[in-house]
Amino acid sequence: DFFLQHLTLSNIAASMSEKQRALFAPNIEHDTYDAFWQSRAIAPHLKGIKAAVLTVGGWFDAEDPEGPFTTYNAIEKQNPGIVNGLVMGPWVHGGWARGEGARLGHVSFDAKTSEYFRKELQFPFFEQHLKGVKPERAIAEVTAFETGSNVWRRYAAWPPLQARARTLYFGADGKLSWTQPAAAGVDEYVADPRKPVPYIGYPATGVPKEYMVSDQRFAATRPDVLVYQSEVLEEDVTIAGPVTPKLFVSTTGTDADWVVKLIDVYPAAYPETPVERKGSDVAAPGVQMGGYQQLVRGNPLRGKFRNSFEKPEPFTPGKVEALSFGIGQVNHTFRRGHRIMVQVQSSWFPLVDLNPQTFMSIPKARPEDFKKATQRVYRAPETASGIQVMVLPAN
Repeated sequence: DFFLQHLTLSNIAASMSEKQRALFAPNIEHDTYDAFWQSRAIAPHLKGIKAAVLTVGGWFDAEDPEGPFTTYNAIEKQNPGIVNGLVMGPWVHGGWARGEGARLGHVSFDAKTSEYFRKELQFPFFEQHLKGVKPERAIAEVTAFETGSNVWRRYAAWPPLQARARTLYFGADGKLSWTQPAAAGVDEYVADPRKPVPYIGYPATGVPKEYMVSDQRFAATRPDVLVYQSEVLEEDVTIAGPVTPKLFVSTTGTDADWVVKLIDVYPAAYPETPVERKGSDVAAPGVQMGGYQQLVRGNPLRGKFRNSFEKPEPFTPGKVEALSFGIGQVNHTFRRGHRIMVQVQSSWFPLVDLNPQTFMSIPKARPEDFKKATQRVYRAPETASGIQVMVLPAN
C-alpha cells in the first residue's frame, strides 16, 4: 500500500529521513551501469591470489545469489593453479553459518544441511589448508546441494561438464515442452503499473526469506500472468547451471519489464505440511502442498537494457524483438509425477520497482508517466519463445 500510494521513486525518497535518503539516492540516481557501478565491480580485482579459496553461497540468498558464481569463476580464470572450490547449499543469506538449514518456509530439505557443511566441508577445508591435515575424503571442486531430490552432488566444474543445454518451448493452450512449435501463435496480457503482480501471495511488512521458494498459485490465476506447464513428468528431470529465457516479445509501450519464473508443480496428492510462523522465514502456518507451485528461480529483465546495461534503448511499439537474459543458476530435480511450469509477467511488486512502461529515467518518472501496455509473447518456428536450461543425463 505504501509503495502504491507513493508510486514514484522521487515520492518514496521524499518520505525518507535525511540519513535514509543519503543511502538510497545513489542507487536510483545511477540507473544505468555507469562509472559509479563499474568502479565498484570486485571481480576484475580478484587477481594474485595464493591462498586456497572455498567460496560458499546459498541457492536462496536473496541478497546475492549470483555473487558466489561470479567470485568462483573470476578466481578460477585469473589465478590458475590455486585450490579454488565452490559450495552451494539450500540457504538464505549467511544460512550456511547459522541454523540447521533443514527447511525454508514450507519446503523441506530432509537434512540439517548447514550442520553438514560446517562439519563435513568447512572444518576439513581449514584443517587441510591451515594445519596440513589430510581429509578422509578430498573436497570436490564443486559441492552443490540438489534441491527437489535433496541430495549433495560433487562436480568437477560448474556448470557440470555433463550438462547439456535444452530448451523448453512455449506452446498453444499453455503447454510447455521440449518440442519447438510447428504453428504460429501469440499470447498477450495487459500490464497495469497501478495494479502490479505481487511477489508473494500474502501480506508481509518485510521481505520474507522464504519468498524464493514460495507458492506461485496466487499468480497463476491472474490475467496479467502467462502460464506454461509441462505434462506430468514420467521420469526425473535434473537441471544444473544457468537458466536463460529466450523470448520473442512486443509491447504497445516504449519500455517493459519481463519477469520469468521457473516453477516446480507438486502432484495433486501431496501431504499437508504444518509450519509454525517464525519471524520472516515462513509464510502462513500450514499449507496444502498438493498442487504447490514452488518457485525454483525467478528474475526480471528491464526491457530497455535488453542490449546493454550501459546504454538503454526504447522499444518500438508493436515491433517483435528477441530477448535473451539469465535469471540465475539452479541445481534442481523436478521429480517424476511433478510438472515443470514457467510464468511470464511484467511486474514483481514491490520486490522490483515499478516500470512506468514509458521509456525514460525511471527515478524521474511522474505519476502521469505510468501507463498500461499490452505485452505479447510469440511462439512460432521462427519466433519460438522458451526457456533454456542445462539438463543432466538420467542416471
